[in-house]
Amino acid sequence: MPKKYGIKEKDQVVSHVVNLVLTGKLRSGDRLDRNEIAEQLGLSRVPIQEAVVQLEHDGVLSTRYHRGAFIERFDADSVLENHELYGVLNGMASARAAANPSPRLLHRLEQLDDKLRSANGPRKFHQTAWAYRKTINDEYAGPRLQAAIRAARLLVPTSFWSTGLDGQAELLPSYTAETAAIHANDSDAARDACIGRAEVTGRLMLAELVRRRVLEPTSLRSE
Repeated sequence: MPKKYGIKEKDQVVSHVVNLVLTGKLRSGDRLDRNEIAEQLGLSRVPIQEAVVQLEHDGVLSTRYHRGAFIERFDADSVLENHELYGVLNGMASARAAANPSPRLLHRLEQLDDKLRSANGPRKFHQTAWAYRKTINDEYAGPRLQAAIRAARLLVPTSFWSTGLDGQAELLPSYTAETAAIHANDSDAARDACIGRAEVTGRLMLAELVRRRVLEPTSLRSE
């Protein structure tokens, strides 16, 4: 596989490993073959090790002394837990935005909300949704909160949602509610919109992972 210029080699490895997990090519408990990944990506062992450190820090891998790195538990509960965490963290930034929204933010969110409503297809919708989230987080999430959001987002990658997975009808109301809450200076409602949306995206992602046979149908057990 050719190198992707403009992207850090470590980040290439991280994305590659996450993709292997989300496609079922690596499953819970599987050992990560660093030599194989280095060969596949055409990279040295240095960025592989850097990626392993990050992936362990973010809960995707665990390392065992003299035994290597292994995929952490990846099942229905961990998928839903990751989305719940992602929603709570984004909700913190959105609550801050609602407490003191800048005119620039309000105008930009109105623009993005309109684009979400008129988005033609899943790819456009989800790309606009990422822009919506980034607009709020860039202005209202501090460095540590942004780092935590990035870690939680690792298993909710843009590529997963922009390659055909729908959910526009289920997700659009939460963006409308979040925009309205920020306009109304309602921090609790802004936070709740993020948490509610994360619950929906977790359910949708879980169903898609089952459809792709990455997880077992029993993962869709009723609560």
